[in-house]
Amino acid sequence: MLNIRSRLTYQFMALVTAILLLFSVGVYFFSKLYLEKRFFIRLKDRTTTTTTLLFDLQATNSTITKLVNISDKELLTQESVVIYDIDSMKQVFNSSSSQSISYQSLISKMKVDRKTTYTELGEYYILGTYYKKGKSNYLIFVSAIDTNGMVALQDLRKILMVMILAGILLLGLSGWFFADRALAPMSGIIKQVNGIFPDYIAKRVEHPNRSDEIGLLVNTFNQLLDRIEEALNIQKMFIANVSHELKNPLTKIFTQIDIALMQKRSPEVYEQSLLSLKEDTRTLIQLTNTLLNLANTIITSESVQKSPIRMDELLWETKEQLIKWHEDYQVQINFLDFPEDEESLILYGNEASLKVVLMNLMDNACKFSFTKSAVVDFIANQEGINISFFDEGPIIPEAEIPFIFHPFYRSNATAQATKGHGVGLAIVAQVTQLHKGQISVSSNQSGTRFILNFPKA
Repeated sequence: MLNIRSRLTYQFMALVTAILLLFSVGVYFFSKLYLEKRFFIRLKDRTTTTTTLLFDLQATNSTITKLVNISDKELLTQESVVIYDIDSMKQVFNSSSSQSISYQSLISKMKVDRKTTYTELGEYYILGTYYKKGKSNYLIFVSAIDTNGMVALQDLRKILMVMILAGILLLGLSGWFFADRALAPMSGIIKQVNGIFPDYIAKRVEHPNRSDEIGLLVNTFNQLLDRIEEALNIQKMFIANVSHELKNPLTKIFTQIDIALMQKRSPEVYEQSLLSLKEDTRTLIQLTNTLLNLANTIITSESVQKSPIRMDELLWETKEQLIKWHEDYQVQINFLDFPEDEESLILYGNEASLKVVLMNLMDNACKFSFTKSAVVDFIANQEGINISFFDEGPIIPEAEIPFIFHPFYRSNATAQATKGHGVGLAIVAQVTQLHKGQISVSSNQSGTRFILNFPKA
């Protein structure tokens, strides 16, 4: 495989060589046309001179030939002037004793057309002219070989070939040099990239000109490094938090089992130990399920199976399921702008993941509310579907709002109020993004409101 420098050089050479060839062909073609036109004018002058001497001055054949040759400083090679009388079809004049050209085809054509004819026959250029003198009609043919023109074209071909070969050589050298200069920044970028991983993940690629194509590539690569660094940091935080969250219930379970086995105890004590183990096991199962949900949402939207979903019905199903799990919760659903067209209630998405979103937001609203209650407002129209979840819980500081959707992040305002793992809102944000929706948060003295918005496509 050729490297970029070689490919650029070859492409540059091919392009400019094609231009040179086209230019050279054009020069040669128009030079040939010019020489032919020039030779045609000379043949025409020969015709004019011959007819003037023959018909006007009544000169003899030998005298005409001498005078014509004297009048032209540059003699024509193998020149021949032949004049035919159309009526009698006899030669009136012939400047050459040995005529090797047959004019019969031209004679028959010019008897009909009676127009000046200029043609090529082998090396000869022939000019045929119709001439009328009194009642007589004549055909005048002048033929010759353009030796000087042929020599000039041969010299021009040699010059053009030499210039093209010299140009190709110069193009190869200059193309290789300029391709090296153009790609020089890439070598520096490669060295910088090789020095980034794995120890210097915070380092970024530098380039002096950020507005050219290489600068745009560097900016894109640095943005990719930002995302990689963020992903690695999240991974480290994820591992650290998972280890911590799993360690506590597992340690408690092992400790309680070890204590229970140290000596025989009464059934009441065993029952109490089993209840405690059940609670710790439930916590462990809940954590495992939330981690699985989080893992399932870290996928592309193309791989999510989607179908039409009635969001009002899904909201009612979520509420009923939440009340079964937590009998002390109270959820009030308000349909503020219920549309007549049922199509406005339908969202094209994944039912299971959207139910997780509604469940987490509804559960959080009840869990953090002082009254264990939540108010859900549902609005559907032609613009999209809007669902808000309001609770009268503690205020979330504005500085912490951008971080509450990060995995395992728990606000100081809510961390002490109730148990949790800080994963639910991360799942909500991920699923909402996969469905091309948006989520916003506002928190003040009256309470906290999470707003889901799914615009119509």
